[in-house]
Amino acid sequence: MLSSLLVANRGEIARRIIRTARRLQIRTIAVHSEADATLPFVSEADEAVLIGPANPAQSYRNTDAILAAAKSTGAEAIHPGYGFLSENAAFAATVQENGLIWVGPGADAIGAMGDKINARNLMATAGVPVVPGTTDPATTVEAAIEAAAAIGFPVMVKAAAGGGGMGMAVANDEAGLRTEFDKVRGFAERMFGDGSVLIERYFPRVRHIEVQILGLADGRVIALGERECSVQRRNQKLVEETPSPALTPHQRADLLAAAVRAGEAVGYRNAGTVECLFDPASGQFFFLEMNTRLQVEHPVTEAVFGVDLVEEQLRIASGLAPTFDPDTLTVTGHAIEVRINAEDPKRFMPGPGAITTWVEPTGEGVRVDSGYAAGTTVTPSYDSLMAKLIVHGADRADALAKLRTAVAGFEIAGPKVNLPFFAELLDNDEFVSGDYDTAIVSRMR
Repeated sequence: MLSSLLVANRGEIARRIIRTARRLQIRTIAVHSEADATLPFVSEADEAVLIGPANPAQSYRNTDAILAAAKSTGAEAIHPGYGFLSENAAFAATVQENGLIWVGPGADAIGAMGDKINARNLMATAGVPVVPGTTDPATTVEAAIEAAAAIGFPVMVKAAAGGGGMGMAVANDEAGLRTEFDKVRGFAERMFGDGSVLIERYFPRVRHIEVQILGLADGRVIALGERECSVQRRNQKLVEETPSPALTPHQRADLLAAAVRAGEAVGYRNAGTVECLFDPASGQFFFLEMNTRLQVEHPVTEAVFGVDLVEEQLRIASGLAPTFDPDTLTVTGHAIEVRINAEDPKRFMPGPGAITTWVEPTGEGVRVDSGYAAGTTVTPSYDSLMAKLIVHGADRADALAKLRTAVAGFEIAGPKVNLPFFAELLDNDEFVSGDYDTAIVSRMR
């Protein structure tokens, strides 16, 4: 097992990784910006290194500063968490070139999956169903219109190098496509340095379901169930649950098998997620993208399988076998996660501020992964995620009941908070029934 680990991230995921590493007696090193100096993850690490000002480009995306911190502290490995540099193939390669262990998939797999067009073409070759769409970037609006005519409106206009729900827009007709193409291309150039655009079929009623995979040290790729991620605002997830209430056992088996083929196609190692669209009308699923990192919503998988995915990541990076037998691993109960964000619960606009009250709910089957505490401040420099509230019940009804109690018992004052939205959602007949889709939030608003 590794002896020391630098966590190249912040907030709740840095704290989460540090918690497991310390349990495994691995020395932990936190890196932090000036704005995050008082957050819990900094004090909970064995060592902490200031790497720059609040601006992520000068701190959490500053590869030179992070590598310098790793060398000065004698770190053996780097865990990137999610976001920031976690899916940066060049950084992963640089880490390894500097003699450090990268806790994640290889740079080749990250690069292959980082471009959505390349990824979908690779998956099609591997026999994984893909959404009908372009096999090459649409470089002009005329090419996009021609592709859309072949696919059929409405279409999704997507930044080929994007991720996390960013750089996406729906076009219902040619006029809309002309407008959205320029917007998406401009956004992609600014955010990702790559203006390539992908045109795909848009499904008005669809579910977003993903599969947790692990590429083990011995070369096998396994699937640890699926996660339902259809409660979203602006294409970004708010709620995740497992198992998905939408799938039949046969559909689930087919989906998990396809996800394993996806991982095998790129020689995947470590934790990753194969994201898919599921069409309830036809019962078909389609590959959407692969996230070559640990997901925000990994705790629901941990809850139903009884595994620690961060520990498994560290074991794989160390060349060790998993803590469990992949052939006998089974799902127990149902788990749901809600993302507690510093944002208005109606319009979902960010509302940072100093936290004056922070009281987390407790109880059997209740878990909170938080990045903040009373006396700390949510700044506008980063994502609005403050914490994740996870519940595990005997079945979905039990999990929903526990979640209602936990949401009501979570007290946060100071910044804006979206807890009232979750209280509303948990009283929504569509969500409670399990028969919902990615448009549920827009119907509630």
